[in-house]
Amino acid sequence: MRKFLLLCLFIVGLGFALFNFKGLANQGEYGSIVLDFREDIPTAKITEQVEAIAKKYGVTPRLNSEFSVADHIYILEGNKQLLDNLKKSELSEETEFIEPNYVYSAFYIPNDPDYSKQWNLRSINIESAWDETRGNGITVAVIDTGISRVPDLQDTKFVEGYDFVNDRVDASDDNGHGTHVAGTVAQTTNNGYGVAGVAYEASLMPLKVLSESGGGTVSDIAEAIKFAADNNADVINMSLGGGGESQLMQEAINYAHSKGVVVVAAAGNSGQNAASYPARYPHVIGVSALDPAGLKAPYSNFGAGVDISAPGGSEAGKILQETIDPETNEPMFAGFQGTSMAAPHVAGVAALIKASNINDPDEVLSVLQQSSRRMEEDPLNHFGAGQLDAAAAVKLAMRGQITFRDFFRWLQQNGYLNLKFWIDGGAVALLPKVLMVLGSYLLAWFLRNYLPFGWSLSTGLVAGSSGLFFLRGFYVFDLPQWPFRVMGSSIPELGTAIQGTSLLNPIFASVLIPFILVVLFLGHPQWKWVAIGSALGVASCLAVSAVMSPSVLWLGSGVMARLFLVANALLCVGLAYLASKGEGKFA
Repeated sequence: MRKFLLLCLFIVGLGFALFNFKGLANQGEYGSIVLDFREDIPTAKITEQVEAIAKKYGVTPRLNSEFSVADHIYILEGNKQLLDNLKKSELSEETEFIEPNYVYSAFYIPNDPDYSKQWNLRSINIESAWDETRGNGITVAVIDTGISRVPDLQDTKFVEGYDFVNDRVDASDDNGHGTHVAGTVAQTTNNGYGVAGVAYEASLMPLKVLSESGGGTVSDIAEAIKFAADNNADVINMSLGGGGESQLMQEAINYAHSKGVVVVAAAGNSGQNAASYPARYPHVIGVSALDPAGLKAPYSNFGAGVDISAPGGSEAGKILQETIDPETNEPMFAGFQGTSMAAPHVAGVAALIKASNINDPDEVLSVLQQSSRRMEEDPLNHFGAGQLDAAAAVKLAMRGQITFRDFFRWLQQNGYLNLKFWIDGGAVALLPKVLMVLGSYLLAWFLRNYLPFGWSLSTGLVAGSSGLFFLRGFYVFDLPQWPFRVMGSSIPELGTAIQGTSLLNPIFASVLIPFILVVLFLGHPQWKWVAIGSALGVASCLAVSAVMSPSVLWLGSGVMARLFLVANALLCVGLAYLASKGEGKFA
């Protein structure tokens, strides 16, 4: 009886909520009302009704336009109270509908003439973010080759910076890289000239640490980071990097983080499976690059140290901003590509988040990651948490729901409290690996009359099917990842383990390696079962790959790759059967 009463209360409550829920359809703004008289009502009758409304309510309905005569559509000034009165009056019987004349407005699109060429800004949904904030009150320090006041930065706000290369206050650019990066962050926007920037109402702090040739020292960069933190920068962008860990740099980053500064850095352009420094340091948001199709740009680093991805461009489409010609020092519009171009997109969105009253740098990172567009298949951590989405990030930030619980959840998912910090983006394809191991044991069970179940056979089954698969995406944060890939790869994956690609090498993903092992160890009483087990393991691995991800070098990902994998899986099973036939089980 109690359950029945609770059910009744739930249904009544749900009905009340639905009845009173107005929804988006009734949330618009309006200052006038639409009257659509029925088409069978004579014109004289409509005129009589219009005069009656004017006399009773003090407002005179008018035809919306000359095109409204045939449809009898009239407009009158009015509010919700007048709307309710009209709906309750006899007029409702002579009209098809009486409704608010809602005001729609264009979504904000800047008038910069070359904005249409900035595919990168549209790909991060920047226009919807601009409806909420444009970064006013936030300072972004650009630690780079300096910034020159090109025409499309004339109306951008600047705060005083410093040139650490030449030890002077003037931090003008003599390379072009820094000005281009600064343009992505805060190019003057909606000025009828040039292009747009992500957080164009934010202030820029030019900090020159790279010389005309593009090189700079860790000591200058570390000083610039501290300068930014001590002079009220909210966000730091570093589209620079290299090899070698520096305690001086780490201390500077920790100092900036302790003062609430969000630090963003480019992952690097060498196509390696680990980000460069400083992107790899803790408390730095490492950014990989996307091409116009939303795929990892060919040059972009990936794997360890990548937290999020953003547009960096490619030959198919570069990132357009105004910068300087380093030879003439004259302004020019130029398209660049690189993770250097991806990082300032994230720095700009971080400024928008900070302008939405999210101040803690860890919370800013949490907003960026929670709002990113997640990629279903990312076995090598090309994208980090996902692809940058400015609109979703600002919306999440303005909800004000980033709490300690959210921060703790982020630590658990992406930080030191969780193994995902040690697993490359949490990208281990666990389900396929488990299926491969189970499949190898299932094949062994079918051949149970010929196989001895012991350590030698089990070793072959696991090594052939998935290796030490929990190691495949494992890394110690500042060590290269490829040794763990090799140790964690099955036999079919060994051919591409070092390169860090998920494509299978047809030489390794075939019956060839198991055949060699069987030939080598067939005369050994123990190791032959390792070889036979590896043949079954490879068969299982190839069969699962054929179903779930048939990607083979030189064969692609279509029918040919699938047929190749299935054929070699069958050959491996046949090899195991022939090698074990007549051997019998061990006592």
